[in-house]
Amino acid sequence: MLATDSDPIVAIATAPGRGGIGVVRVSFGRAGAPAAEALMQALTGQALAPRHASYVPFLDGAHTALDRGIALYFPAPHSYTGEHVLELQGHGGPIVLQLVLQRCIEAGRAFGLRLAEPGEFTRRAFLNDKLDLAQAEAVADLIEASTEAAVRSAGRSLDGAFSRDIHALVDDVVTLRMLVEATLDFPEEEIDFLEAADARGKLTHIRAQLDHVLAEARQGALLREGLAVVLAGQPNVGKSSLLNALAGAELAIVTPVAGTTRDKISQTIQIEGIPLHVIDTAGLRDTEDEVEKIGIERTWNEIDRADVVLHLLDARVGMTPEDEIIAARFPAGVPVVRVLNKTDLTGVAPEVATRDANNGTQVCEVRLSAKQNDGVALLRGELLRIAGWQADAQSVYLARERHLIALRAAREQLANAAAHADQNAQALDLFAEELRLAQELLNSITGEFTSDDLLGVIFSRFCIGK
Repeated sequence: MLATDSDPIVAIATAPGRGGIGVVRVSFGRAGAPAAEALMQALTGQALAPRHASYVPFLDGAHTALDRGIALYFPAPHSYTGEHVLELQGHGGPIVLQLVLQRCIEAGRAFGLRLAEPGEFTRRAFLNDKLDLAQAEAVADLIEASTEAAVRSAGRSLDGAFSRDIHALVDDVVTLRMLVEATLDFPEEEIDFLEAADARGKLTHIRAQLDHVLAEARQGALLREGLAVVLAGQPNVGKSSLLNALAGAELAIVTPVAGTTRDKISQTIQIEGIPLHVIDTAGLRDTEDEVEKIGIERTWNEIDRADVVLHLLDARVGMTPEDEIIAARFPAGVPVVRVLNKTDLTGVAPEVATRDANNGTQVCEVRLSAKQNDGVALLRGELLRIAGWQADAQSVYLARERHLIALRAAREQLANAAAHADQNAQALDLFAEELRLAQELLNSITGEFTSDDLLGVIFSRFCIGK
């Protein structure tokens, strides 16, 4: 939990370090307009016209200018936080910004002005209905976005695209709940409300819409988090060469000496805007070298945490008994792609194929030459396929794991509701309860039904000043 949500707060709102411009932001909370007017007089020596940029000095306690810049005053409720807000935009040197910040705290001591905690300005915006919770999270996601696609998707979430879809689902669930409750409240009526209003058809429509939202949210979560891709295999099969080919740079040392890579090498690349965290690891083999043993143990730790494992093989020999032992140890449920490298030495063209594994399952194989950069594009396409990325997914919104959890749980509740709807009238109360639970789960995404503990966790991860 953050400190009292009605306290006046202040913070530097620009990133640490030197810059052309630095911003100090004040939100006045319960202190309101009188405190805003007093602080403006103390810091600038004048009253400021609302929503007008004024070039003024920023004064210290002796009325000497610490800096000169632009002051902006936004009266409530027309501000970012919904409270009276003052922004001082001066030069971006860390010392001068700290002096202006300290002067604000000194001048605001009479009305309890304090330093803002991480995310507290955006938390105020949420509590004052300027943003819902999904939009508030999109603020942080926009700041942290690592790709152009992630920036655009976070912008759509901030504009409310995700929230509008959630609200539409909630409205449909509420409408259906009313029909069910009517049937429960008036069981003696001859009119069957559920049949007359096509309640089952409405539930089917809601479930289809929820599946669509979940699919787009998965895409958004992929843009935000990316995939952890681990390169695994025996020594000298070309793991480091493949990392270099995927990254388009010489990141890893490549030699014919087995055991050259003794610790993991990580690089984040982009494919269609999706971050891929590619990890090159030590070759898997029996060894007496203590340093290499540590590297191999770290390799298995990375494999256990992977979203995708690329099992590299030498295309000249294919799957060996040693490779079978390695493959048997891969964690269940993690997609594995067999990459047969060095096709330039076999005369076989690069390709993607599906093969039968020894355990009766099927596994994807990609033949390529990392050294010649031939067929690497096929591997990139296979990684996109495993990720579930759609080439035309230009309208996705950025989503978080908690959103996916809530959507999946709501989908399960609606499936339970559908099962109850197919039973007799005695199951209608269970039908209604499943709909209520689904509604609460959907509302938790936008914050209409969210615990204070969750809010504390979400906003504590924001940067200070935002």
